[in-house]
This record gives sequence, structure tokens and C-alpha cells, in this order.
Amino acid sequence: MKRTIFLSLCLISTTIVYAQNIQLIFPDSVGWNVLNENQELNFRVKTRPEVKARFSIEGTEGLGIQFDSLGNFSWKPSFDLVDRVAKTKDISLIFQAAQPDGKRERKTISFIVKHVNRPPVAEELPVLYVKQGKENSYQISADYVYDEDGDPMSFRSPQTQLPEGAALSSQGQFTWTPSRTQFANLKNNPLTIEFIAQDQPDKAETKGKLRIAQTQLDLPSEIQILPIDTLFSIKEDETLNLKIYISDPNGDDNVRSAGFIASDKRIPAASFKENTQLLYEFTWTPGYEFVDDAQTSLTPEITFFVLDKSNNRTQKKVKIKVADTENMIKKDAHLFSKYRGNLIDAIVLLQQIDANQKKLNQDYKKAKKGKKNRSIVNASLGAVTGFTPIIVDDPNSAKAVSGVGGTTVLTLGTLEATEVIGRSKENILEKIKISIDLRNKIQSTGDDFARKYALKVNRRSPEFDKDIEKMRAALNDQRIVLLELDAYNKNVNKIDDKDIRRVFLDYGDETK
Repeated sequence: MKRTIFLSLCLISTTIVYAQNIQLIFPDSVGWNVLNENQELNFRVKTRPEVKARFSIEGTEGLGIQFDSLGNFSWKPSFDLVDRVAKTKDISLIFQAAQPDGKRERKTISFIVKHVNRPPVAEELPVLYVKQGKENSYQISADYVYDEDGDPMSFRSPQTQLPEGAALSSQGQFTWTPSRTQFANLKNNPLTIEFIAQDQPDKAETKGKLRIAQTQLDLPSEIQILPIDTLFSIKEDETLNLKIYISDPNGDDNVRSAGFIASDKRIPAASFKENTQLLYEFTWTPGYEFVDDAQTSLTPEITFFVLDKSNNRTQKKVKIKVADTENMIKKDAHLFSKYRGNLIDAIVLLQQIDANQKKLNQDYKKAKKGKKNRSIVNASLGAVTGFTPIIVDDPNSAKAVSGVGGTTVLTLGTLEATEVIGRSKENILEKIKISIDLRNKIQSTGDDFARKYALKVNRRSPEFDKDIEKMRAALNDQRIVLLELDAYNKNVNKIDDKDIRRVFLDYGDETK
């Protein structure tokens, strides 16, 4: 009996205490999380209030980020991290502080990395060998002069650097018809011509050198498309970038216009951009709606053309095979909705269990109080000390009966006082145990689910739906019926992301 009373007192006095969460502190200056390629970023993550914690980070694979357990962060993004066409790239990282008692705080920080343009690289070119009395052409090869960012380039050279009659076109084609005297001088005194390679559209410059000796290299005029191919295969969400080089044997001024004709009118004219008179770019992203759902791919044909002042037309055709692709933007939004919705369902059920727990505790207190009062009644009656005769006044006859006098013991049978007030103490205790067990199970399942799928890339895995089924199984535990709860009684409008994060610390709101 004493053990039962002690256990009851422990259960009544048990309350759920929520420790104060720590807060991760990051630099507060404007734009602190915006940096350029090859720019070093250093800071230290702190906590408020300051506590002893071990720091860790997630999502740094392949980025070269240095982060130690004291919260020291160091990162110098590489030059090839951001695509030159996209200009910027968002990197989402999850920072975590773990306390010695097991409590943790997590926060997702997005860094914006901007593309940094690098000037072209000019290596030593092979010697140009020319012949006398004939036009000699030399195309500066991308194998020796190139841009590490993949930018298109244009070339120029001061007239003082060029021999008489020579020209360097903007696409890097050197032309010269040496006279007899010039050719003879090359035998003992080869020429070295300096030129400037300039990337587009940022105009960064690098100097290079071209050595000329006696021989010849002819380069026919053409429309050159880089990468070199006639069929390009991309997905709906991919960007195709082609560089269009135009050359003319009569010089730059002879080019009148250039453009393209597409078999599909949805390809906009703005996709064709002029960098210089002889250097163009074709940049196009089909979009998720380009290919119908009933089709697997679509292959439009594009004809690039150039017209000179004599209306001579040169053209080159390419095909672009666009494959139907799942809309990852909509998919990620849908997956996040499922992720967030299941956590909200768990919070609603936890709220119901907590409210029911308070009611059960109150019922238990009332049951205990009823038994105490009943015990006082038993004690007040005491034991029987004697009987007193009582005369009953009856006009017809006089009778003497015995009445209880002094004190006596009053027995109510084996009924418990709690049964008298309508609730069984043992039944209440059983429901309290079920309530505590259910709450721990739902909290643990929710914590695992929130942590595992905090990043959108993890929600794309096949395991996501399986773990949702496990989550729903925990929310639909058969014992909920015993507590008279409804797992689908939702109050979604009153629960926001802050509320979710207070219950499930590892909750991540990355949706894009």
C-alpha cells in the first residue's frame, strides 16, 4: 500500500520541463553571407546564451569549407563554383551546436556566391610560317589562348605591332600578304607580334605573342559553332550556350548581319546576343513546359546564318534534342509540404496528449482526495463502546429497542472511494502511462524525421515516402483510442515554422 501511494505521488508531481533553447549567433553585418569566387570568408559561430557546445556542419561536400568544433568557419570558394551564365549560386548549409546534455540547436544558412571573371590565358603560340606574295591566315587556337571561365573572346593588336598589310580580326584570325622584301627579311629576323585577348562581356584583357617565320597556314572562312557538334541533347531545365564565330575573307567590315531561324517559334530572338561584330552567343533554357507531357522529347532545328555586303549567305544548321524533365521546383515544393504537414500533425497530436495529460492528473488528484475523505469518516466512527436502550413512544404499546451509543466502526464494504466518485484510480494510472509512452514515441519519431529530411535533396530520395508511412503509423497508434483522442483533429492555421522548430529542433525550411 505504501509503495502504491509513493508511486502515485511521483506520478502526480511529474511535470514536463522544457529547457531554454540556445540560439546560434552569426555575423550581423549586411551582406555578410554574400561573397565572390576566390574570396575568403572567416567568422565564428557563437551561441546565446553562451554555453559549452560542440559545433558541426552539414552540406559542405566538395566545397572546401573548413569548420571546427569550436565554431570557426573558413571558406574560399573556387573560381569554377559558379557558372558564368548563371552569375550567382546559392549554397545552403546546416550549422549545429550540441550541448553535453544532448540538447542541440540547428540553423540553415544560405550563402550567395557570385561569379568572378578571370582574364584570358595566353600561352606560347606555335610559330606561323608564311609564304611570299600570298595571303597567309592563322587562327589563334583556343588550345593556346583560352578563357578559364569559358567566356567568348575577341582579339586586337595595335597597328604599330603589325607589319604593313597585316590584320588581326576580332575572332583571332591573323592575315598577311608579305611583299618580297618583307618575306626576305623574315629569313634572318622573324617577327614577334603582340596582341590582346579580351573576354566578353567583361572586357578583361591579356597580352600574347605571335611569332612569324617563312611558311604558310590557310584558314577558310566559315561560321564556327563551339562546342563543335550538329546535335545537342539537353533537358528542359538545362541551359544551352553556344559561341558563334564569324569570319570573312574580305575583312570585318564586309560582314553585314548575322542571326538565326528556329523551326520552333517558342525559341526567342533574344537568345542570340552580339558581343562584337563577328562574335555572337546563343543562350537558351527551354523551361519545364517546352515538351508536352505526352512526349518524351522534342528536337527543334536552328539555322545560324551570316550575310555580307554582297548578300552572300553562309549558314550552318544544328539540332537541339530537348528531353522531358520532371519539374523539380514543383516537386520540391510538394515534398516540403508533405514534410511540414506530417510534422504539424505530430505537433497537433502532442498538444492533444499534453492537454489530456493535465486532465488525467486532475482526475487522479480528485480520486485520491475522495479516498482520503472516506478514511476520515471511518476513523471518526471509532469502535463500539456500548448500546443504549431507547423507548419508543407508541400509544398502543410500549417497546424498548437498542440504539448505537458512544462510537462504533462503520464499514462500507470493499468499495474504493474512487469508485464512489465514478472513476477508477487504476484506470487513470494506466491511461497516464499510455499517454507518457505515446508522447515519447511521437517526439522521438518526429525528431528523427525532421533531422533526416531537413535538406530538400534528402527529401528526393525513395526513403522519404517510407519514412512518412512510419511517421503516420506512430501518429495512428491504436492506443490513441484508449485516450479518446483524434489524431486528425488539426489546428494547422495556428502553427507556423517557429512553432515547429520549438518542438522539433532539427526542422529545416529549405524549399527552393
